Amino acid sequence: MIGLRARILDWFGFGSHDHAAHGHDHGSGPHGHTHGVIDATIATTDRGIWAIKWSFVILAITAALQMAVVVLSGSVALLADTIHNVGDATTAIPLWIAFMLARRKPSKTFTYGLGRVEDLAGIIIVLIILFSAIVAGYQAIERLINPQVVTHLGWLTAAGIVGFLGNEVVAVFRIRVGREINSAALIADGYHARTDGLTSLAVVAGALGVWLGFPLADPIVGLLITIAIFGIVWQSARSVLTRMLDGIEPGVMDEIQHAVAHVRGAHIVDAKARWIGHKLHVDIAIAAVETLLLSEANKITSALEYELFEHMPALAAANIRFSTEHEEHGHPHPHEHAHGEHDGHKH
Repeated sequence: MIGLRARILDWFGFGSHDHAAHGHDHGSGPHGHTHGVIDATIATTDRGIWAIKWSFVILAITAALQMAVVVLSGSVALLADTIHNVGDATTAIPLWIAFMLARRKPSKTFTYGLGRVEDLAGIIIVLIILFSAIVAGYQAIERLINPQVVTHLGWLTAAGIVGFLGNEVVAVFRIRVGREINSAALIADGYHARTDGLTSLAVVAGALGVWLGFPLADPIVGLLITIAIFGIVWQSARSVLTRMLDGIEPGVMDEIQHAVAHVRGAHIVDAKARWIGHKLHVDIAIAAVETLLLSEANKITSALEYELFEHMPALAAANIRFSTEHEEHGHPHPHEHAHGEHDGHKH
């Protein structure tokens, strides 16, 4: 399976960066291991763009097939599902723009790069989903007030099944790749697509209700789909806003504690982490005595950094410093150490 994925990536031109996606590799060279942060970013954003392109194609085809059946059948439930699929396909645009901007190197103005645009893309996606929910809800309520005959029930059922299959394929793409590159926007959009697939099956249930002699089943299903869409809006907005406010998952801090536990002489005084796009940045203060030698400090920080990158593949940067007794009691005299800057020993 891994070999097949590698061949697919090579076919799309992304295979050359695949080695960097793991964040670092072990070697027999003098440096022991290297951290391919830049290469990893290129690889993961390529993976994100790859998923988005195919998601757009699949959803566009799905929506076009469904729209043809909407014209034939007059089903408001299928119309709601089609509107949502069109909106879902449209979300590929802000995501693609975000991933392209995230590839730019840091500048004097944006010293952390442009990874935050992924969070902005997530907000735009939430607004698009919200708009589709309002439109679908309006159509369903209008049809409840003014019922119309629904025809071509066989085609309507087939369109619901096509909608389910198209959305499930897109959901698998987006969730899998989103987890690989730790993109909250892409994961949120993947779950959105999965729920769309379930709502497409609701169209089939509506067609069955109409066939059994209950014509209001179609607009009722359309209204239920609208409620489901609002649920997606809430779930996606909470996820994206958490990232925008520098929130992290509880498991991130657990991994930091686990990594520190592997390093002799390292005891956490304070630890912070935040996401910038799909990359994690960590700041850690560890306890130290005043007599700690620079050589010992270098060994501790190097070992700790190694363990952090081992435990957290999404880690882009680890800022490690020592906290003395003065600092712990409110007197900030930090003893800092930055990766790759052994001469940056400060008091």
